[in-house]
Amino acid sequence: MSKFVKFGGAFAVFVLWANEAFAQTAQNIPTQLDETWVGLAGPLGVGLTVIGAAYGIGRLAGFALESMARQPEVAGSIQAAMIISAALIEGFTFYALFICSTAIPKFPPLP
Repeated sequence: MSKFVKFGGAFAVFVLWANEAFAQTAQNIPTQLDETWVGLAGPLGVGLTVIGAAYGIGRLAGFALESMARQPEVAGSIQAAMIISAALIEGFTFYALFICSTAIPKFPPLP
């Protein structure tokens, strides 16, 4: 499936979803967000962050080892670049994990 079709499908879903939200009248607007779905935003964000970081570091290490096997004379410089890149990925991962863990909204008490 092409990227255009995937993007178009996702865009259509979000447009239809937003259309339903904007079509509400004043008496249908909820006073409190649904805690079940909003509460899942943090754990889903953490999971996606960890999966993405693991995938990125795995590809980085795999391609670095492949290039070291092809050209052993430049293995030192490839290894140094790989370690710096892995450290940057880890730093971004920790930042994203912090944002995901603190971005969960606090709900007011029910009346």
